[in-house]
Amino acid sequence: MEEKQNFTISVYTENKLGLLNRISGIFLKRHISISSLNVSGSEIEGVMRFVIVVHTTETWVKRIVGQIEKQIEVIRAYYHTDEETIFQETALFKIASSLLFEERQIQNIIKESHAEIVTVSPEFFVLSKSGRRDEIEALYDRFKPYGIMQFVRSGRISVTKGQMPVTTILKEFQH
Repeated sequence: MEEKQNFTISVYTENKLGLLNRISGIFLKRHISISSLNVSGSEIEGVMRFVIVVHTTETWVKRIVGQIEKQIEVIRAYYHTDEETIFQETALFKIASSLLFEERQIQNIIKESHAEIVTVSPEFFVLSKSGRRDEIEALYDRFKPYGIMQFVRSGRISVTKGQMPVTTILKEFQH
């Protein structure tokens, strides 16, 4: 039996209304959960990049990428293993300001985790932490006993270790 693993799917597209819904529908039909989803501009002007993380088999990820590429607005789609990508996430933690001054351990946690204080007000302070999901989850676990007022984590952002052929393909169309 084929082993499940994390795959990062990169989808280069035109910026068209409704495309996100159609792409997410491809996963829904196959009962495959999306672990992380991020949509942003790409290295090519006017081209969007979806970064989708799924935990499945290589057979299924190949099928999904094939279905995604059938969408008219999709220029190209690729999949990569974690070993083939450089990736991270970012999280924001909102915590009561009183803890920053009353609990010496809070300052140690911030320093040890390499988190960054984004803002401080009389009521709360906000920390930013970028890194791998397990680093962010570990920091969450350390702050949880003190009380977290708000928490949010981004989807994965990634670049491949190897060259992405889509860059060359798209540059040819721009000339």
